[in-house]
Amino acid sequence: MGKYFKKIVGEKCYLSPIDPNDYEKYTQWLNDPEIYENLMVTDNIISLLKEKDILEKMAKSNETTFAIVDMSTNNLIGNCGLHNIDNINQTVTLGIFIGDKDYLSKGYGTEAVKLLVNYGFEYLNMNNIMLNTFSYNRRAIKCYEKAGFKEFGRRKQAKYYKNQRYDILYMEILREDVFNSFKNL
Repeated sequence: MGKYFKKIVGEKCYLSPIDPNDYEKYTQWLNDPEIYENLMVTDNIISLLKEKDILEKMAKSNETTFAIVDMSTNNLIGNCGLHNIDNINQTVTLGIFIGDKDYLSKGYGTEAVKLLVNYGFEYLNMNNIMLNTFSYNRRAIKCYEKAGFKEFGRRKQAKYYKNQRYDILYMEILREDVFNSFKNL
């Protein structure tokens, strides 16, 4: 089990700097079809050595990547991050996955996304956070909408998976959307 630090704290989970020693767990998740079919890595072969190298590079880079950890058990349940940071235009791309299937559809992903969005706006001074997902990934779309993301475009039939074509959805949230919603409370 990796070492985790409560960098960004929610009610159900917290975000911690990633621990490269968790490479076996990540390798297991990223080779599970139920998990990887919803990620942009479906055509990648993830070995233990490759995943260890990826996690070590992430831990050393300026990218903002976090482990998602269950608050009550300190179990690693997934990963999220803000990538392609553009400080001039104040834009960034969000990515997330819950790898531990016991935590799917229980609100952990939504809370992690909200924590990450707040971090992007408050600490990184971003103005626009975007993400993309596949049209068949209903669970993720619901999560992103709960966190305040809105669809702004689609790339039609851009994903070929299991002998079918699907759209890639592009979603975003703006700083003003989040802070205007706080004013209404």
